Amino acid sequence: MEKPEDNQKVSPFQALMVSTASRVGTGNIVGVATAITIGGPGACFWMWLMCIIGASSAFIESTLAQIFKRKNSDGTCYGGPAYYIEKVAKSGVISVLFCICLITTYAFGFNLLCSYNLQSSFEIYGFYDPAWSPVIIGAAVAAAVAFCLYGGGKRIIGITEKVVPFMGIGYVLVSLIVIFTHIGNIPQTFSLIMRDAFDFKAILGGLSGSCLVYGIKRGLYSNESGVGSAPNASASADVTHPVKQGLVQTISVYIDTMLLCTATALMCLSSGTDYSPEMSGAGYVQKAVSITFGNVGPVFITIAMVMFAFTTLIGNLYYVDNALIYLNRKKKPSAQFMNIFYAFCVAVIFVGALIPMDFAWTMADITMGGMTLINVPCCLILSGVAVKALRDFESQRKKGLNPHFHPRNIELNPSEADFWK
Repeated sequence: MEKPEDNQKVSPFQALMVSTASRVGTGNIVGVATAITIGGPGACFWMWLMCIIGASSAFIESTLAQIFKRKNSDGTCYGGPAYYIEKVAKSGVISVLFCICLITTYAFGFNLLCSYNLQSSFEIYGFYDPAWSPVIIGAAVAAAVAFCLYGGGKRIIGITEKVVPFMGIGYVLVSLIVIFTHIGNIPQTFSLIMRDAFDFKAILGGLSGSCLVYGIKRGLYSNESGVGSAPNASASADVTHPVKQGLVQTISVYIDTMLLCTATALMCLSSGTDYSPEMSGAGYVQKAVSITFGNVGPVFITIAMVMFAFTTLIGNLYYVDNALIYLNRKKKPSAQFMNIFYAFCVAVIFVGALIPMDFAWTMADITMGGMTLINVPCCLILSGVAVKALRDFESQRKKGLNPHFHPRNIELNPSEADFWK
């Protein structure tokens, strides 16, 4: 994977870690647990299907973000869906609407939910008091995020680059230990997942609460493919060809769903822990882990939740920065404005720890839906551009070259690809 020579530039790996930081979060624990306990085990199958579809859409949107990205005066780059949406719509109105949806989703909806999920992981402990514990937890998380935000975007990238791999590997190892401890239950677990996934009588009988709907919703919430979030990080990567970053971003989707979400699902289901709507949330996962690890298990899940939530919160707000730049006539807002905005974001994180679960999930689903409804059609319209870029990349690779991108190679006017002209 390429590493830029200029230390001010963002490497493909750093961009991958920022997008993975947002994808890999509390949804991998609480989202999967909620899907199983409310929708049923069959939700896992529909999450896997969403991953396969999502990897393709992640490639398209991230490649497009690279093609249509812009250059800063210091040589670094920035961009995102707003810039390729502008090309499709032939005006900035739809892009402005998308940016508003993105800010609402990541600074409000997702961060409300993430903060709630984090504090909910403490509910199983004896010291937890519903009256004051959420206040203390919310304040602590908000203060930690504020420290990173006021340190600048590079600090956000630096933290996520170091924490995300450690966080993910540790969680998978614990999951594997639980799974291998109950290895005899794995065939039965897969049978249960497939049987429930295709129980169409149950699905059609209660569509809104079915495994199909919960699998799709939680799969989309978890890997965020097609939503239009990851391209904001992808556009900042310094690569010689857009397809390189598009291919890298597909890895993030598989890390999130096929590795981490599957680890959670198999760990919970193979452990034999009863699932029901009353067990929804982190408590279901904590109970499953405690069967193998005893009292240490729930503590580990709490630590994982803290790390997952923290990297998700700061990764989400990295995306918001790009949307604000676009809304400010493609210039970085003033330091005074950003300080006020960050203060609002920190307040949202604090409030998120205090609100009910249903409200948090509903807000996240609604705001994410607005982004997806704008981004996906635009990606479909411009998919031909991404496919041409892929063919150009493959052609250069076959010749033994390190692919370099030139807009004319894909029949694109250089004036439309500001960074590459």
